[in-house]
Amino acid sequence: YTQPDRPAGRGRQLQASAVKQHAQRHDLPIEQPATLKIPAAVEKLASWGADVMVVVAYGLILPRPVLEIPKRGCINVHASLLPRWRGAAPIQPALLAGDSKTGVTIMQMDAGLDTGPMLLERSTPIASVDTSRTLHDRLAVLGAQALIEVLGNLDDIQAQEQPADGVTYAHKISKEEALIDWRQSSIQLDRLVRAFNPW
Repeated sequence: YTQPDRPAGRGRQLQASAVKQHAQRHDLPIEQPATLKIPAAVEKLASWGADVMVVVAYGLILPRPVLEIPKRGCINVHASLLPRWRGAAPIQPALLAGDSKTGVTIMQMDAGLDTGPMLLERSTPIASVDTSRTLHDRLAVLGAQALIEVLGNLDDIQAQEQPADGVTYAHKISKEEALIDWRQSSIQLDRLVRAFNPW
């Protein structure tokens, strides 16, 4: 499952997601519903009979009927140490805030926005030269390793509720946020450039 093809690049040509491209190379079936809120999409998803569903950067909130489909629930790979930076784009605000570390949280999904219980966390320091690209790439590897660990030990892992303290939200970013205001301090400018590089 991946989102529908979207216009991208200067020519605004329809472009398939990396998930779809990988699936096509390996002759895997592909589903690209525009929404999972209509009964036909929910029925199709249920027809796969999944024991567990893994969600990574899907970009759509899963409605409760979808969350209830797999026997073992839906597991999300989230690119922050929850409850810090819940939401759509957690990497850039970690850099903008000058966080010294970040990581990935494998969590059991619920109806809230990244509010479900945590199954496993893995952290990594944020270096003074890290950009959103280098951090993304490191978190992708860390997330994949953590996910495999969780799936291999699902019967033995005890889920932990997220702490009530330290909740922050990472909204969807816009290109306007990357505009440079030269009146800011050199520290803020450095963080801004690294947070939005290469985007």
